[in-house]
Amino acid sequence: MKELSLHLLDIAQNSIAAGARHVDLTVEERGELIQLTVADDGRGMSPAFLASVTDPFTTTRTTRKVGLGLPLLRLAAEQTGGELRVESQLGVGTTVTATFHADHIDCPPLGDTASTVALLAQGLPEGMELTYTRRTGRGEFRFDTAEIRAVLGPDVPLSEPEVAEWMRSYVAEGEGETA
Repeated sequence: MKELSLHLLDIAQNSIAAGARHVDLTVEERGELIQLTVADDGRGMSPAFLASVTDPFTTTRTTRKVGLGLPLLRLAAEQTGGELRVESQLGVGTTVTATFHADHIDCPPLGDTASTVALLAQGLPEGMELTYTRRTGRGEFRFDTAEIRAVLGPDVPLSEPEVAEWMRSYVAEGEGETA
């Protein structure tokens, strides 16, 4: 994938498929490191499945026999001298953390995280919530769909085009304050 934000999208979609009720995305920039974290409270993985989760021939999909999301994320991180950690417990959830050395020539750009977050938020299944946190040396920005829903009320879905565009703009503005 050409941008780190697309990895966030892919891993968050795994969380949705795992039946999570809440997904927490974090992008943290510390010095020359970029750390992406996707944590969920979905089904989790068995220890045996977890041990082979970065093997491209390990997947829960029935439509194809390969799963490339985590293997590609691991490759992208390791190419910069970083790493991928996956922690999971059945019935509790999963946390995926990828660390990248931003000063490495092979580090992909972060990409359009505001559009990624807005896209995820507008497509959330009923009863699911998403938080997104961006931390840099200049501060922190947090986006929470539960807070947005509380303001909008029950009759305005996040999938409304005006709401989706507002969310994208809101996240972009908040990220701009931490850049």
